[in-house]
Amino acid sequence: MEKASSILASVFGSREPVASATVATVFVYPIKSCRGISVPRACITPTGLRWDRQWLVVNSKGRAYTQRVERTLALVEIELPMDASREDWEPNDISYMVIKAPQMEPLKIPLNRERAVIDDISVWEWSGSALDEGNEAFEWFTKYLGKPSHLVRFNTVSEIRAVDPDYAQGYKTAFSDGFPFLLASQGSFNSVNELLEEPLSVNRFRANIIVDGCDPFSEDLWKEIKINKLTFCGVMCTL
Repeated sequence: MEKASSILASVFGSREPVASATVATVFVYPIKSCRGISVPRACITPTGLRWDRQWLVVNSKGRAYTQRVERTLALVEIELPMDASREDWEPNDISYMVIKAPQMEPLKIPLNRERAVIDDISVWEWSGSALDEGNEAFEWFTKYLGKPSHLVRFNTVSEIRAVDPDYAQGYKTAFSDGFPFLLASQGSFNSVNELLEEPLSVNRFRANIIVDGCDPFSEDLWKEIKINKLTFCGVMCTL
């Protein structure tokens, strides 16, 4: 993939760069708690990477399902159109997100269509409206999970989900747990795996940006992260 040239980070507000690394992999997770997709590039949007955590599976009361309870969501694979990561790409009438799972026929979700708005959708502390992906998606996820389950998309037209202002004021996200981006280092994953009898793959931690070439867990201290011409703020350590 086309790597960003470097990441420079400053610790505890220092303006001098103290660490450097390269971007190794970029992931997006279109449906919260389902498998992610490694992409060659990703567009930045006001709520995070484009296509990331834009969809959510909810129960009959509109409450979000996550892998914490519905572990089989980890087996649900997502495919987006080949050009979906391009900055100038927009979906047309034959653009689909394809959803696959064991013992299930593939489900095609149109990316360019009108959807009904449904209220009382909730994920963690947030509640609001979302866009219903329809009966076919309802039947697919209901069969797969064995209970009534809807697939909904974040309603960017009318809803705002602000991040915790105690950590970052004025920012927003879609259906991610807390913040628009999650960054972690390969060194940290390697260090954790040294302690385990069965190593975990990097996608178990569901980070958006994987960097390499820095000391394990050094990213926990980064307050400012520069990738090419973009600057990110490190506001919380989650691992």
